Amino acid sequence: MLQPLRAALRIHTWGGFALALLLGASYAALPLFALLPHLWGFIAASAVSYVADAWLHRVEPAFIRRLAALRVDRVTRFLARDVLLLMLAVRMEAPESVLAAGLFVVGAQFGILVFYTALHRIVRRERTLPVAVRNMDMSDAGIPKAPPPLLFRRYLRRMLHLDLPMHAGLLAGLATAGWSFTKAGYAVSLGLSALLLLALAAQVRTARRTPQREEIIATLNRQLADYRPEVALYFSFAAVSRDFMYQVNMWIETLENLDRRPLIILRERASFSYLSRTRLPVVCVPRADDLAQLDLPELKVVLYPGNAGKNVHMLRVAEAKHVFIGHGDSDKLASSNRVSKVYDEIWVAGRAGRDRYQRIRHAIDDAAIVEVGRPQLAPIRLHAEHVPGPLPTVLYAPTWEGWSDDDCHTSLIPMGTDLVSALLDEGVRVLYKPHPLTGKRSAEAAAADQAIREMLDADNRRRQSADALPDLDAEPEPRMREIRERLNELAGRNRTGDDAQQTRDARLPDHTGSDEWHALEAEWHHLFWSRTGPLRHQVITGQLPTLYECFNQADILISDVSSVVADFVASLKPYVLTNANDLPDEEFRAAYTTAGGAYLLDRACTRLPEILRSVREPRHDPMALDRHTLKEYVLGPDQPTSMERFNTAVNALADTAFLHQQEQEPSGTLLVPALDANRADLS
Repeated sequence: MLQPLRAALRIHTWGGFALALLLGASYAALPLFALLPHLWGFIAASAVSYVADAWLHRVEPAFIRRLAALRVDRVTRFLARDVLLLMLAVRMEAPESVLAAGLFVVGAQFGILVFYTALHRIVRRERTLPVAVRNMDMSDAGIPKAPPPLLFRRYLRRMLHLDLPMHAGLLAGLATAGWSFTKAGYAVSLGLSALLLLALAAQVRTARRTPQREEIIATLNRQLADYRPEVALYFSFAAVSRDFMYQVNMWIETLENLDRRPLIILRERASFSYLSRTRLPVVCVPRADDLAQLDLPELKVVLYPGNAGKNVHMLRVAEAKHVFIGHGDSDKLASSNRVSKVYDEIWVAGRAGRDRYQRIRHAIDDAAIVEVGRPQLAPIRLHAEHVPGPLPTVLYAPTWEGWSDDDCHTSLIPMGTDLVSALLDEGVRVLYKPHPLTGKRSAEAAAADQAIREMLDADNRRRQSADALPDLDAEPEPRMREIRERLNELAGRNRTGDDAQQTRDARLPDHTGSDEWHALEAEWHHLFWSRTGPLRHQVITGQLPTLYECFNQADILISDVSSVVADFVASLKPYVLTNANDLPDEEFRAAYTTAGGAYLLDRACTRLPEILRSVREPRHDPMALDRHTLKEYVLGPDQPTSMERFNTAVNALADTAFLHQQEQEPSGTLLVPALDANRADLS
């Protein structure tokens, strides 16, 4: 009964659910205690409402957004509590002067909040730049410093909480019938609110010194002229979050190893918050007309990891060649979309990708498809190098529910909980890594995801109480937190200030950060796996541990039709595809290329014990030969390496673009550039 309510309120944890109930109960109790009147009951309910509200903002932001959508936003909640406090004072027959002053303070505070919000928006508007950059020197732009964080960041929370002195003073006065504390509380609340308003007003003049759009773009173009980018990775998504930025982050290291000079172009400001570490120049240009002002005369190749409406703003650049590289090869329709016809070339991992596009008749020219491998898969260890643990480790990595039910490939809804229950009955260790977008569209998927997390947690607790599972080792935690902080610092996620401040402070790339980044990631992974041990079930979310580290831990993968399967093929380990519709094996394998080397799992999971024999008895692995054959078909040959093939494809297309540019110039001389002389050394 409580689970559907929790899901409807978008609360992820039972602790958050308890806090939400406390918040609701406290606000229900406040008018009751005000009318009775009951001072100490009101004090207790008021304190609970403050604490529960603050904690819910930290642990359940989705629930807070849900409240705001229902017109119960933070301002409404604070105003209601203030009004109920005055009602309590009326019922307890406080002096009229105290009541009048209290009403004035409450009204003045909310009036100041309105003016403060207006000034805040003026400052933010004045400081909104047409572009934001990273790893480029914008010091010549003359961008003024951002207002102090005390005045600018999370100002609403800070301004609203200035009612605390007023609350405490009035409650103290009601408890003691002495009003000196009340007067002091009124003065502190009103005085601090007024001081903050005056301080922010002084920042408006500074904000108006922000350079105009033309000056900022001119400064950026000077930097681009010095760097002369030849390759651009272009990314846009309507609702950018950490869940989508993996599509960019997976390509960063590949770009850094190109011969040509790369540039990353983003279209949404939120992208910077989730961009991984890179030494490459990054430019965020939200508006299409500003993008058109960028001076990129030597740009030869533009790479697109996703299909998005804003791609047309870059596709208009006729001088460059445009390539769809995607964010993973899979048998989903998205990996063979007719929209890809707008690009000059489509780069796929192996022959399977080419054949997938060729099945779209009369859509994609075979000559436009280039097989480049998957350079990101280098960290995946081969099956022959894997050392099994004391329990078989199963990685369950279902895909998400998709944008509509028509393309829903996830096993979570029809069989996810039954599958995990069957795995627990088999006595294996489960690593559960849901897709980052799981539950974004479907409440059923979100409920199944939550149920699986609870099942794994309950089994861990059961085995721990039976002394079959050791406690988590707490010793590595401080070092793991330290590593995460340093990784965030290297990635630029700890930067303070608004976009203008970060652009003002943008610095040239640190070429030594890459080695440190990889060393820290390796250390963090070692500490994580040693801390959790080889027996404990794990729910894997977030950026660490990485998906490929989970591959290296697993003995076998269970997944759906998705790019995760195609990547796992690189390991040559056994893997399982869920067949939730119970299609005949021959029909399923004919429909999905990656099923060629997979064990197929029926909806009722009756095949699971036999499938797990491939792990428990490695000699009993009838699909091993098929996996070897499929690996080259899906991902291409091992030699030359994927990185070498990808780099060669970039160079070849850049040379083609150069020739076409020369042909378009009436007086131009048709010359093929000396490749080595025209490439930048980024190491």
